Amino acid sequence: MDKNYDDIANALWTYFDGLYEGDTLKLSGVFHPECHLFSSAGGEFLDWPRDKWFEVVNSRESPKSQGLSRFDRIVSIDMSDETTALAKVNCAIPPRYFTDYLTLLKLEGKWQIVSKSFRFDSHD
Repeated sequence: MDKNYDDIANALWTYFDGLYEGDTLKLSGVFHPECHLFSSAGGEFLDWPRDKWFEVVNSRESPKSQGLSRFDRIVSIDMSDETTALAKVNCAIPPRYFTDYLTLLKLEGKWQIVSKSFRFDSHD
């Protein structure tokens, strides 16, 4: 298996762990400081800088602390070259079930998420 692919997968699992645990320190290890999150949920354009999203993560009870199941899955990793990749992943903070499109760049030898576009369905 390609080392870059493995490194990207490890970054994605760090993302999943940080999201599940509500751990913004862990998330900051894989989300570039200039990363933005985008969505059109509710019919409105959302553009949040990483730190605004971290405030939301810090303000809510984590799925782990609630004893919720995990629904993490790497759907695909598409590498354009040795420094650019796009990942499609599924994860959940019930009752919301997300599909994320994560753009990753290899910066200073480390894969980092530089943008996140997401959508979700809500169900019990």
